[in-house]
Amino acid sequence: MIDQLKKQLEEVKSFTADSQDAIEAFRIKYLGKKGLLNDYFQELRNIPKEEKKVFGQTVNELKIAATEKIQELKNNLQDKEEVKSLYGDLTRPGEPLELGARHPTSLVKNQIIDIFSRIGFTVSEGPEIEDDWHNFTALNLPEYHPARDMQDTFFIQTDPDILLRTHTSSVQVRYMENHKPPIRTISPGRVYRNEAISARSHCFFHQVEGLYIDKGVSFADLKQTLQYFTTALFGKSRIRLRPSYFPFTEPSAEVDVYWGLETETDYRMTKGTGWLEIMGCGMVDPNVLDNCGIDSKEYSGFAFGMGIDRIALLLYQVSDIRLLSENDLRFLKQFKSIL
Repeated sequence: MIDQLKKQLEEVKSFTADSQDAIEAFRIKYLGKKGLLNDYFQELRNIPKEEKKVFGQTVNELKIAATEKIQELKNNLQDKEEVKSLYGDLTRPGEPLELGARHPTSLVKNQIIDIFSRIGFTVSEGPEIEDDWHNFTALNLPEYHPARDMQDTFFIQTDPDILLRTHTSSVQVRYMENHKPPIRTISPGRVYRNEAISARSHCFFHQVEGLYIDKGVSFADLKQTLQYFTTALFGKSRIRLRPSYFPFTEPSAEVDVYWGLETETDYRMTKGTGWLEIMGCGMVDPNVLDNCGIDSKEYSGFAFGMGIDRIALLLYQVSDIRLLSENDLRFLKQFKSIL
């Protein structure tokens, strides 16, 4: 009888099942009212006295083994069912994922960064909430300077010295304060001006400004750099520089690119001239270099700045700048196929 119990014990330990019905049949076979364990317990009274202890221990061992096996099989089956319900049929074709889109402003910004990185310009960034020194004074715009009226500024009311930056030139000031020449960097970012919102202007927009400082930098270097940039971005090689005024550069110029007059849209954008203004530029004023701790007698440099949003409107033929900030999916979905 002991040998029979041990044989049943081995069968219990080696038993496997892959369905709830098989586990239930196994439970009934051993633990049911008419199961084998019940028969073995009833047989205990017929076992000789000297064998009862060993027989009883073996029956209890069989009961424990059967109970643990049932629980183990149930747990395994439950784990398999959870995995199946979570993943389903792994051989099925996957659900199509909707392709996202980059914002047109980001697309143009990345293009500009890529073009200037080819000629050694690094990217520098700074805070959008600025102080008066970095946004105005260091850039040759002392207090009460009339040129401050050129940029309608958002001031923080609790502190008149704190404001929302009106250009990313403030980043260039911070960069010059913390780096020694040669300096070659561009500063993309969002800027703010207290202007009426319309199809052509907004109270916030995006700029990228460039700065190059070294010994012997000339206006010819500036023109050649801008020639390279306009050819790479627009595919247009003709540019012209018109005299202009900026407080932080001297001499200063506006840069126009010859867009052409091939379509009606070209006539409208260029007002029938074929020329399109894209940025301002100039040689860095010596006062700006001195304010930032750079010896203006030893070093010279040039700077330029352009509106990313305006270039995006131009490249993608968008008629209203407000579309760039309204997050209208009907508009943004047009850029899905553009990397």
